[in-house]
Amino acid sequence: MAVKVGMVCLGCAKNRVDAEMMLFTLREAGFEIVRDAKMSDVAIVNTCGFIEDAKQESIDEIFELVRLKKRGRIKAIVATGCLAQRYGSEVMKELYELDAVVGIGGNEHIAEVINEVISGKKTELLPDKEELPLCGGRVYTTPFYYSYLKIAEGCDNMCTYCAIPMIRGHFRSRDADDIVAEAKRLAESGVRELILIAQDTSRYGEDLCGHSMLPELLRRLCRIEGDVRFRVLYCYPERITDELIDVIATEDKILKYIDIPLQHCSAPVLKRMNRHGDNQSLRALVARLREKVKGITIRTTLMVGFPGETEEQFEELSQFVEDMRFERMGCFAYSPEEDTPAARLPDQIDEETKQRRRDILMEQQGRIMAEDTSKFIGRRLPVLCEGFDRNTECWFGRGPQDAPEVDCRVYFVSTGTKPRIGQVVMVDIIDNLDCDLMGNMVN
Repeated sequence: MAVKVGMVCLGCAKNRVDAEMMLFTLREAGFEIVRDAKMSDVAIVNTCGFIEDAKQESIDEIFELVRLKKRGRIKAIVATGCLAQRYGSEVMKELYELDAVVGIGGNEHIAEVINEVISGKKTELLPDKEELPLCGGRVYTTPFYYSYLKIAEGCDNMCTYCAIPMIRGHFRSRDADDIVAEAKRLAESGVRELILIAQDTSRYGEDLCGHSMLPELLRRLCRIEGDVRFRVLYCYPERITDELIDVIATEDKILKYIDIPLQHCSAPVLKRMNRHGDNQSLRALVARLREKVKGITIRTTLMVGFPGETEEQFEELSQFVEDMRFERMGCFAYSPEEDTPAARLPDQIDEETKQRRRDILMEQQGRIMAEDTSKFIGRRLPVLCEGFDRNTECWFGRGPQDAPEVDCRVYFVSTGTKPRIGQVVMVDIIDNLDCDLMGNMVN
């Protein structure tokens, strides 16, 4: 009987792609993949180690599985992913109930590790992080109608608060032919939305030819036949060129949506973060995007409470949010990460102040989004149907303005033909509830 392997995957979509590649390796090696890790012989926790909350979530998940192991329901537990890569042998020492720790550079050897732990051998596999494969087969874990397309790995931006370069290594781009081939296979299988991800998608190709190849890659992807659309996440503001904007504006298969992690707008704060730009240049970028790409949705992420952030600089950020009226926005309170330059900066800010500033911005953004969402009333939107909500007795899905897992929903009623999950339907918007939209499907 085949050994049953289950996986809990935590953290970002990039970590999910790594998990899917490991699952493919395990399936090809003859293991039975089960959806619920609690029902497995060997449970893998693909951890996140980006910020303190994520690390704690990973540890809590491991402890939950340890309880099942002690009851005899699980034979072995393996830690993979960013936490395993970042802390290596220390993970096994602190969480001695683990049977194996595998750094990201060892992902392609996951089948050998599972065989070792099944035989009772404790295992640590911690090769160089840059041995993480950039391409390979995947067991897709997203719904059949959308998938993530990782185009690069690692990061060279060296933001002072971020541990990603330590965990993931230098920026390295995936081969364009391989990206396009996978996108074509997914489109042929019925995927309707492909989401391009990397630590910095806008840097794609710089390590290969000295300049960004993202516009060229997008043009190639848009030549793929079939009803598939592309969404671009994680573009750094200083690398958003006129060429990239023109491609987003003119290619019909690219959703008019862009994710730009701005972090802040105050020049002194950005400088301490080792990031580029200032209030004026970022305002100019937003204006340029909205001028050239009609109806674009701009998502951003901001950070408050960075060491040395004054009340005046926070007020500057708050006014920036008010003026820019971002369609989508997330905000984090700064978390000092060990071994990062920012953790050693003077003028660290207390937790109460950080959380107060975060709450102010999120409340401000919630009001902005609720006000701006009303502009969709009376419009007709294409909506990717994702399911039926029994509580509201409505179908729901996403419009072009919403990415999966992080954004909003469109709820709609169908009085005629029922929609199919994964089908793009037209919906007449009649109302909004805070940031979600409500409407009627056009039959």
